[in-house]
Order: sequence, then C-alpha cells, then structure tokens
Amino acid sequence: MSTQDSQHTLPDEDPRNPYASDNKWRHQESSAYARAARDPHTSSANTSDLSSYLNSTRIEGTRPGTNGTANYKPIIIGDTDGAHDGLVIVEDGKEIVCGPLLNYRRMEGKTWYGSVLVVTKGGGKTQDFQPTLSLGRVQVAARQSGLLEEGYAPNDASAIQSGYGTDVQGICLYSDFRNTFWQFPLTCDIAETETKWAYSISDVRYKSTTKPKTNYFFVPAINESMRIMFHSCNGFSVGTDEDAWSGPALWNDVLRSHARAPFHVMLGGGDQIYNDGIRVNGPLREWTDIGNPRKRREFPFPERLRADCDDYYLNNYIRWYSTEPFASANGQIPQLNIWDDHDIIDGFGSYVNEFMKCDVFRGIGGTAHKYYMLFQHHLAPPASTYTSDVPGTTQNGPEVDPTQLANTFVRQQSFDSSYIIGSRPGPYVAEHSMNMFGKLGARIAFLGIDARTERTRHQVNYPETYDLIFSRLREELRAAADAGQPFRHLILLLGIPIAYPRLTWLENVFSSPLIAPVKFLNRRFGFGGGVFNHFDGSVDLLDDLDDHYTARTHKKERNALVKKLQTICAEFSIRLTILGGDVHLAALGRFYSNPDLHIPVEEDHRYMVNVVSSAIVNKPPPGAIANLLASRNKIHHLDADTDETLMALFNKDPGNSNKTRSSNNVTMPSRNYAIITENSPNNRGAATNATNGHAESTGVHESEHQFDGKDGHSFLSQGELGAGTTHKSSAVETHGKDNDGGLDVCIRVEINQHDKDGKTEPYGLTIPVLNYEPGKFGSNAHSHHLRHRRSRPDTSGHASTAAHSTAPSVPSIPASAPEAAR
Repeated sequence: MSTQDSQHTLPDEDPRNPYASDNKWRHQESSAYARAARDPHTSSANTSDLSSYLNSTRIEGTRPGTNGTANYKPIIIGDTDGAHDGLVIVEDGKEIVCGPLLNYRRMEGKTWYGSVLVVTKGGGKTQDFQPTLSLGRVQVAARQSGLLEEGYAPNDASAIQSGYGTDVQGICLYSDFRNTFWQFPLTCDIAETETKWAYSISDVRYKSTTKPKTNYFFVPAINESMRIMFHSCNGFSVGTDEDAWSGPALWNDVLRSHARAPFHVMLGGGDQIYNDGIRVNGPLREWTDIGNPRKRREFPFPERLRADCDDYYLNNYIRWYSTEPFASANGQIPQLNIWDDHDIIDGFGSYVNEFMKCDVFRGIGGTAHKYYMLFQHHLAPPASTYTSDVPGTTQNGPEVDPTQLANTFVRQQSFDSSYIIGSRPGPYVAEHSMNMFGKLGARIAFLGIDARTERTRHQVNYPETYDLIFSRLREELRAAADAGQPFRHLILLLGIPIAYPRLTWLENVFSSPLIAPVKFLNRRFGFGGGVFNHFDGSVDLLDDLDDHYTARTHKKERNALVKKLQTICAEFSIRLTILGGDVHLAALGRFYSNPDLHIPVEEDHRYMVNVVSSAIVNKPPPGAIANLLASRNKIHHLDADTDETLMALFNKDPGNSNKTRSSNNVTMPSRNYAIITENSPNNRGAATNATNGHAESTGVHESEHQFDGKDGHSFLSQGELGAGTTHKSSAVETHGKDNDGGLDVCIRVEINQHDKDGKTEPYGLTIPVLNYEPGKFGSNAHSHHLRHRRSRPDTSGHASTAAHSTAPSVPSIPASAPEAAR
C-alpha cells in the first residue's frame, strides 16, 4: 500500500462554537469567523504510534475467514474514514466505508435504469476483489413500508428470494491507494403495478455496524408517475452550531414520509454537501490568510496542494454521505442531483473574473468536480485535474498529469442518454456542463440545468448550451406526443429560484463607489472584517446576490429563459413547475398571464410555479430577513403579457411558533423539504372536485369566474384556494389522491429546531394540468406601454395577507394601489 509523505487531518470542532457567524444577513459563514479561525484552538492527539504497535502485535484468530483471503478479521485502531491516515492496516478491498448510494438514471419503454455506488477501503492500479450485487423484485409492493422494517438480512445473495433476481458485477470507476469506487448498474422491469426491489452486496463488510445489509427501493407502475421528494442546501455552513440545530434532523421526517408513501425519486437542487471548510480548517487556510489580493491571485496550485485538497473533498464526502439519517435515505431513495456553489466552495463562479481565473480556484473547481461526478452521478471522473505544475491538465489541453495516475485506475468516461453535455468547458471549471433530461414515470418529464459549471458573474449558461437543452427537450416531448403518451407536466430543476423578490437596492449599495473607502480600510486595517469576504474583497453578501437569477447582471438571460419555457408550454400543452433552493427559505413564486388578458390558470401557458424549498439541513436566516423579503414582494412585469410574484402559502407559522410577523405569509425561515405527487387519472373513487384545495370539501365548485382579473396577490385558481395547512394536498390522507392530473405540492416545514425527530408541519397547494388552445386568448405584445397596474393589495399595504381572507371568495383589490415594480 502506498502512503504519502504527509497527511492532512481536520481538527475537532469546538463544541462551544465561539466563531459562529454574527452577520445576520448572510446565510454562510462571515469572514470574521475565518479571521478568528486563523488561531488554532484545537488539536488532535497523535495515535499513530499506538495504532502501529497494536496492529503489528495483533493476535490472529483461528476460525475460517469470510473473505477468502485471510484467516482473521483485522483489528484496526484509529481513523478508518476511507482516506489515507498513515496507519499500518491490512486491506483486502472488502470494507465499505461509504454507501450504498442509490441513483435513478432513466426509463426506456418498460425498463427502469439506475445505479448503486459503494466506496471501499484501499485500491490502486489493479483490484484483487470485485464485489457482486444481488438484485431481486419483491412480488407485491402494496402496503409495504418504504424502509427496511423486517430486521437485518444475511449479508449474502440468499437474502433476496425472488424469481426476478440477477447478479450484477461491480464496475470500477476510480481507484487509488486510498479508496475504490464501485458502480453497479441496475436494470428493473416496470410492471402494471408498483413494485418493490431489494439489493444486497455479498462478501463485504461495512464500516458502520448499523448499516442494513439489504436495501429496498420502489419502481412505479408503467401507467403511473413518480412520487417526488425535493431538497436543497443539505449541510451546515462553517461556524454553525450544529447541535443547536439538532444536526440533519429533517431527514428523519423524510424517512417517515417515505415509509408512509415511498418516494420513487429524490431530486437534489444543489449544495448536497458543504465544502466551505476547506478554507477555514482545511488545506486552503494558508491561502485564505494571505492579505494581499494580488499575492492571493498569483498563488500556485502545485501537486502537493492538489493532493491535500483532493484528500479534503474525499474525506468530507465520505463523512457526510455516511451521516445518519441522511445515509439511510441515500440507500433507499433513488437520487437525481445538480450541483451548486457549496458543492465546490461558497460563491464559486460569482466572484470577479480576475480572481476566479486564479490557479487555486481552477484547481479546487476541478477537484470538486471529480468527486461530484463520483458520489453524486456515479460516473468516472476525468483522468486528472488541474495543477499549476501541469497547466494543460484540463479539457482545454491535451496533457494528462502522470503524477496523479501513479498506482491509480481511472475508467474511461462515458455518459448515457440522460445527459445533455455542454459543447465547451466552463470558464473556471474546465469541464463540460452536465444537464439532464429524464422521464419521471408516465406523465412527468424532468429537466435539470447545470447552472454552475458555466457560471460567471455575468452569465449562468452559454447560449449554445440553451440551444442544446431546448433542442433535446423538444425532441423528447414531440416523441412522447407522437407515441400517443404525451407528458402533462415538466419539472425543471434549478439551483437558484427564478421567481423571487428583487434586492436590487442592496446590489446598488454594495457595488457603489461610495463603498470603496471602506474597502481600503478593510484591506489596510481590517476595518469591517465581517462585511467583506476574503476572496476578492467584495462585500460578503454580493456573491449571493450575484448568484440570483433576479440579479441585474442575469436579468436579460433570465427573461429569455422564461420566454423560451413559455413557448415550450404552449407548443406541447405541458405544465411547467420549477424547483429551486439556495436561499434557506420556503416560498412559492409564480409567473402568470397579465390579469387584463382574462386567461384562466387551467388554460394559461404562462402560469409556472416556482417551488422554493431550502434548506433541509442548514440554518435559516433570521425572521427579520424573511420579513424584509416579504415586504419586497411586489408584482413584477416580465413583459406586457407576464406578471410574477410570491403566493401567500403560509397561513400560520409552524406549530405554535412566531417566526414571522403576522403580515408575512410568503416567506418561511425554517428548514424544509418538498413532496410532489401527481393526482393520477387512474385513481379510482377519487373526489371529482379535484381542484378544490380544501381538505374537507363540500363537493361544490366555487365559480371559476371568481379568479378572473385577479392579480398575483390573490389566489389565481381552485388549486391555490385555501393554500396552506388546511389544503387537501397538505394532508397525508388526501395528498395525490384525486384524479384530475394536477400536481399536489406539499412543503413540509420544521416546527422546532431542537427536536431531533425533525417533526414538520405541511403547507400545500395543487398545480393544475394545462389545457392550452392556440389563438383562444389575445396578447398585449404589440402594446406600446404597460397599463399602470397594482403592485400591492388592500389599504394596509401588506402584500401577503390578502389571500387568507375568511371571506368565501377571493377578496377584491381596492382601487388605490402603489406603483408597480419592474
């Protein structure tokens, strides 16, 4: 086994957390924390001498071994997290240190495709052991819980008794002296009814003693759509007191929801892991401590630093993806993921161009992408990543770094048909963007846009990438329609909300020349240290604001994207629902037609809901920030035909809490995740009054004309009417049980951060299918100006309270109205 000359370990965190962020604006750590952290406050005892002695004097047992290569089970002292640690350890390639991780890939005809990934200890150019996965179908899925309830099964192929079983040989994606990554491609038949499948990996041992040896997942019936779970911001910012937030407690609620009605897919909207600690207690600390911006930009990224950063990302992934209860969900619910900045480092792509092009950012971009490919997509990484020693180690150049390939196996890269690969590398991550199209069951299409690989401060994606994405999307939607099985819904996964309040006034303040003297004092004397970041010296919040689609630098690109999507919806009569995270709040934005056009939502191709669900783990911003955003919830006009605003979803705060002021019903500063389920046309005995949102319906339709001419501060459809905790989509008994084809959306919001069980309160609405008729309604497109329209309802000026009136119909808007916001 090879070893490195030096090792990089992470110091234990101080449980008192004396360096937590004091910047209430920012949902990441402040630069004050990073400055304070320059003084090491912990150290780890060196146990290598004792470990070596105990391992070298180990007493070997006499009973036969189970792995076929030795007659004893090694006694291992010290850290066994999968990264090299300098200990003398006997490795046979059979210890699983991370996984299994389950991914969904695609559906073709009557076949479901997925994959399982495990990470084993040790490896190199060749592997002496190849694991085998046994896959089998459990005959009946009805009334079976989503998680393993029967106890641990034997760790061998006989654990799965099925006439639909098969053995799958592991495929080595990557292997070096530290770890080996094994992928198992799964192929499952899709039946006329929902099916439950089991898999087990034989002749291995798990580092975790509580890891189940057999895992289960569910595949929907051939004529049904998938039950979807959506989450984002799955980790803690550096400096967060994790105990004060009960760790990743909401994953307990996810598992409870999965046990009631098993999810078929879990959509990760970015920040599935937080790697920001690399600059505080990791190998970039020395670089971060450099005060001179020019010296920081010119700092090299040699092989030694690359190897240390590689260790950090590997260690952090193994640690986090083995953390319960998130780890249990990883092996039971198939995942589809896109990435965002924290999967690399905070703000990556949104700092000034001169800084983003420096060696260090190019280096960690490549290293983070390597493990994003392996852990989140189960794909082989590039042969080597960028170093300043061999600058050609990118896809812009022909060179492969032989140092990185020493005693290392890297499988040749390949992508299946679910990926839409960008035509050229990104500006800072020298790899091609990985966008995705997939089928989420019978009537739901999925599109995931990689909005990080090509990102700069002034663009999100290349124009040619949009061309590739929309060409593929049209091709897939047209093929489904021609086959007589059209998609009725399209789920678009974005890392960041696209229908969200503007904070342009903050952008203007932070980028104003008036801030320059304060920047100078910060550089020279450390004045205002918590306000400025340690990367490019800009105001700490500016990279977050520049990340937003609603930022002024992205406004043109955003508007063009929305109009392209409107065209798709009209062309194929498909309802678009957008999923976004990042902002650590729950909210629900939507685009819709100008009320002057009098288009019912059910026929409105411009009606697009943006479900904002964030964060499932990280701490939310203070209530004051949520209230500020709510006060900025004006009606914006994308063009003469399209308006947008947030919807009043939160009729109350979760539990008995008072997280927000009474007038704020549009933003919720609590941890959360979302559930999306189709009201299948195949549901039998479902209520015919499907679009009435009340959980206890009288069976009497409200007049559809009550919504005519209403703006976005009112409810716009039967599916929105009564949105919140009393809506039928928020109740387990009625969620997804109608048969009108609409989508029930439920955002489950944490009640108490100190509750380790992660109990939640549900808030729901229904998104109707689209029945578009070309030419039926007019347009304002040829008007020379927008009619002066209202931006806030009622005389109180509280935009978020109007929709929750106790009146039987949606309240009307008074004649007086403030100025509309553009």
